[in-house]
Amino acid sequence: MKLYQEQLMDHYRNPRHRTTLEAPDFTSAEHNPSCGDSVSFQGSVALGHITALAFQGKGCVISQGASSMLAAHCTKLLIDDIAKLDKEFMLTLVGIPLGPTRLRCALLPLQALQQGIADYQNINS
Repeated sequence: MKLYQEQLMDHYRNPRHRTTLEAPDFTSAEHNPSCGDSVSFQGSVALGHITALAFQGKGCVISQGASSMLAAHCTKLLIDDIAKLDKEFMLTLVGIPLGPTRLRCALLPLQALQQGIADYQNINS
């Protein structure tokens, strides 16, 4: 478990994909009013794959580290595969046990990313 904690902290301290895209195909954001965490994603899509993914946010180690880990994992994936990711995936990705309050922090980036993909698919279907 210590390895997972170290990976999460590394992504929090040195986030991957924390940037903005010049001309994204989708943008989405989620906010958790109970703790104040927020995450937004921008993505570019070509032939059903994520070709570029960026996030911005503020909040705790879990929400921001999970955002970085999720962005790194999902770049180059099919958007249909990202839409199928779930709570169990995020728990595996983060790799540490989470209670209900902290689980919401880990799920926030997934909800933001999946909402952006759903909006993209609705517009482009």
